[in-house]
Amino acid sequence: MNSSEKKEIKKIVLAYSGGLDTSVIIPWLKENYNDPEIIAVSGNVGQADELEGLEEKAIKSGASKLYVEDLTDEFVNDMIIPTLKMGAKYEDYLLGTALARPVIAKRLAEIAIKEGADAICHGCTGKGNDQVRFELTLKAFAPGLTIIAPWREWEIKSREEEIEYAEAHHVPLKISKETNYSKDKNLWHLSHEGMDLEDPGNEPQLEKPGFLELGVSPLQAPDQPEYVTIGFESGAPVSLNGETMTAKDIILALNKIGGKNGIGILDIVENRLVGMKSRGVYETPGGEILYAAHQYLETICLDKMTQHKKAELSITFGELLYNGQWYTPLREALSAFAEKTQEHVTGTVKLKLYKGNIIKAGVWSDWSLYSEEIATFSEDHVYDQKDAGGFINLWALPISVQAQVSKKNK
Repeated sequence: MNSSEKKEIKKIVLAYSGGLDTSVIIPWLKENYNDPEIIAVSGNVGQADELEGLEEKAIKSGASKLYVEDLTDEFVNDMIIPTLKMGAKYEDYLLGTALARPVIAKRLAEIAIKEGADAICHGCTGKGNDQVRFELTLKAFAPGLTIIAPWREWEIKSREEEIEYAEAHHVPLKISKETNYSKDKNLWHLSHEGMDLEDPGNEPQLEKPGFLELGVSPLQAPDQPEYVTIGFESGAPVSLNGETMTAKDIILALNKIGGKNGIGILDIVENRLVGMKSRGVYETPGGEILYAAHQYLETICLDKMTQHKKAELSITFGELLYNGQWYTPLREALSAFAEKTQEHVTGTVKLKLYKGNIIKAGVWSDWSLYSEEIATFSEDHVYDQKDAGGFINLWALPISVQAQVSKKNK
């Protein structure tokens, strides 16, 4: 973008978290875009403790106002639950950051249109996935607006240089060069990247005070197991330990229960959309428990063909979400498929949590396809074992024919 085009931009809506990137961006936009009005927007997806003092900080940094939008219900009901129903992951990652970005970006677009903004700005690095996730959603809901991505424009090359810029412009920060992990927090997860984690040969300091925020290392978890009982209706969690609750409250409660038992810690080297491998440590205690419980319930409620095809399609679903393609016809079609499969995924699951382990402790459903009478190794009057012979002969017919032809042509 040339200087004359920059001068035409009078009002910018900024995705604002109050973290390092977006704190630095406000004065940078003022300096490089002819002093435009900056409207900061913070989407609350469960990082409540990070929102304290945010308005004062945004105004002091140069923003004209701050929107704080409560997106937690939309985040849970429109993103997390459909993804849970599909059982989607990305290389074992439960997609915590990827799930939140479409919700935030959609609200950014809505506010930008309402405010008559000329541009939308985000603080995503040019090396990461989030720039794609934000911009694909923005192009879906505000296709005519200019998108500003400072990391693709400015001369700052590292988080260390960002800190120096912030200090030079008197931007208040809660981090230092010594505590400079890149983190993303919401009610579903917390991610840790950067610093010593960039070397996959370094063991993550799980026992170090302050590293984990949602729980403790399995080594520090209680010596006694804890049981949880989760009720599901049509694939969605509806109760915890016998108490009916919203899905959001179940997640928050399981975060506490799972966290104290060392559940949901993932150390992974993942394949980013932009072509590189990246190492991160994720905390997803409630999510890990819900995924385990949901999958356990599906084993008795889904038929074999549906269960296997769903597992196959869940990989595609996870890739679409990870790659920022939530608002696409294919994702919508896969969600419709998932909803159909979940019609009878209703029941109760009991799990035992112990030092980072999730142990199955019972599953019940009125829609269970499991029949003890048929499956038993004891005497039964339902299954005639003689029928298996004919079945095997028919099942093996292509193999038998192939063997005969091969023998004849030797």
